[in-house]
Amino acid sequence: MTVMDEKVKAELLSLGTVDVEPSLLPRFRTSTAGPGMGLQSVFFSSGGLRVRLEVNRDSPLKMVRRDHHVVITRDDREIAEGIIEEVVAHCPGQVYITVSERCIYNCQFCSVPKSEGKIKSKEEILAIVEAAKKNGTLTVISLTSGIASSPDDEIDRVAGIVRALAPYNVPIGVAVHPAPGSSKKLKVAGVTEVKYSVETMDPEIFDRICKGSKGHDLAFILESLREAVGIFGKNHVSTNIIIGLGETDESVRQSVEYLAEMGVIPVLRPISIPPLRIKELEGAVRPSPERLLYLTEMTRKILRKQGLSARESQTMCLACTGCDLTP
Repeated sequence: MTVMDEKVKAELLSLGTVDVEPSLLPRFRTSTAGPGMGLQSVFFSSGGLRVRLEVNRDSPLKMVRRDHHVVITRDDREIAEGIIEEVVAHCPGQVYITVSERCIYNCQFCSVPKSEGKIKSKEEILAIVEAAKKNGTLTVISLTSGIASSPDDEIDRVAGIVRALAPYNVPIGVAVHPAPGSSKKLKVAGVTEVKYSVETMDPEIFDRICKGSKGHDLAFILESLREAVGIFGKNHVSTNIIIGLGETDESVRQSVEYLAEMGVIPVLRPISIPPLRIKELEGAVRPSPERLLYLTEMTRKILRKQGLSARESQTMCLACTGCDLTP
């Protein structure tokens, strides 16, 4: 049995897609969150590691059934054998729910602004969580959200939902855009961990990919992350850095060091190019396996130096690990 190790996972992540045997497809759901909105995906587990791959018939990777397992191959070469993980909501092991499937900002890497998705009510979200409790899969709750009208309104909406979920007495993670005082509001409501994503700390790239997004300010996000560490503590605040937008390795290193010194754990996320954004992301390139491994090891050393550990994180992407080479 060929199991997935970090090198194999880097190879899979560098491609990001897989052509799945049709008999396996009915299990999969489409994502309602961020860049992957509307796309089918599969979570593959092997060797104690997990990877999320988008389903694409044109992918060079193939996934087929083998007895009670599945095998991923490329050019008839077996890459790894493992299992498909069942998804509770968005990712394995967590009830991970998108609150607002729309956004007033227009970041070019994300499909959500192109969609007039729904805004889930508190009652709908409680019903999803209650169903997970009844079938024994409720261990962690994570919420993410676009911005339906304003960051302040979204924080209030999410905080209200968290207050209703607090009685379930499980860790709750929230990934949202910050607003003034948002960390204190979320903490009081019952949130365990937060993620405010910078996406990139290269000012030129940030301005380019988020052009036309008035009020979407990198300096404010960084200020909010620093404030969040003071409220939630080290290892319980994270942020996404997208890899593949034209940034240099040196700029990534500087970004990771800056964030880690604050007590923030950066999640290095390979760029996913949504069909609705292909023309706007012409220069974007998914990182090679070698680059992913290099940046991950660099991040691992920086986090260790600052006394940070992703293992202590209980919710969201750092607990899932499917989309990234999490240190």
